[in-house]
Amino acid sequence: MEEQLNTDLQPYNTFGLPAVAPRTIILDNLADFIAHTTFPMHHFRFLGGGSNILLTANPTDLLYKIELKGIEIIEKKEHSSVVKVAAGENWHQFVRWSLDHQLYGLENLSLIPGTVGAAPIQNIGAYGVECKDYIQSVEVVDLSNGKLLLLPNQVCAFGYRDSIFKGSARNKYLISAVYFELDHVAKVEITYGDIQKVLEAARITAPTPHDVSDAVIKIRQSKLPNPKEIGNAGSFFKNPVISKDLFLQVKAKFPEIPSYPSGDNAVKVPAGWLIEHCGWKGFRRGQIGVHEKQALVLVNYGQGNGASILELAKDILNDVSQKTGIQLEMEVNVW
Repeated sequence: MEEQLNTDLQPYNTFGLPAVAPRTIILDNLADFIAHTTFPMHHFRFLGGGSNILLTANPTDLLYKIELKGIEIIEKKEHSSVVKVAAGENWHQFVRWSLDHQLYGLENLSLIPGTVGAAPIQNIGAYGVECKDYIQSVEVVDLSNGKLLLLPNQVCAFGYRDSIFKGSARNKYLISAVYFELDHVAKVEITYGDIQKVLEAARITAPTPHDVSDAVIKIRQSKLPNPKEIGNAGSFFKNPVISKDLFLQVKAKFPEIPSYPSGDNAVKVPAGWLIEHCGWKGFRRGQIGVHEKQALVLVNYGQGNGASILELAKDILNDVSQKTGIQLEMEVNVW
């Protein structure tokens, strides 16, 4: 592990926001981390790919930059294989690695930014698939005593963009690796979003997982800004799950509102649609704004700051609540 002083965090967050960390440790060796850290840990932060954070000030806590690497097939079964992936691996590169090794299930999650270690925290998902569907277990370090533990899927309390790591176990563990059980035989999911349209346009009638991955990449590139060109953290807000009664009230005002069933008495509605129909799509306030093609995405045009983005997010939350009665939630972590 390497210690750095006064680390510039602008290259380490996809919003491209300026911030300086007084002390940063590059965590690239798990054994060294456990051996040289005093437990229980206090006053720390972990940083992965920086794709889901909003820096509003310089962090004062000790910052650990997660750089743990390694992908290994540890068990081959009749219909599936178990793969251990270190927390610092790039998520999209791992998805493509799995396809190259004829291991299937994650293709709909192509091009989602961030690291593998962050995936279970948020239970990332897209186009009808969530990572929890293929997580066997999560390897963690207990930050109270330094013990290495393996938490099975059912213990992680996975939900929509949620897990135990965001709730009762927040700041309790360091996720060091994730174990995925991936299929040997493809079961492509193309019923969500525009995947089927893209495949039909390409005249692909019997899509492979590679075809689905390529389609997802094309869709995401067409709808979401590249952080290398415009600073952003992808979807800034969660899609709200509301009661059917509330949905009917909203539908009376917005008859064309799209929706998806979510349990017996609940409905999921697209947050981006709500934000757009409240007039925020393409809104700009100085150096920050709402992306012109995707209302879910807040952007930094180059000289913005985190406090201004947070203020804009709160303005959107309040406006959507007043106009629709639906209270949106932010998906990013505010620092």
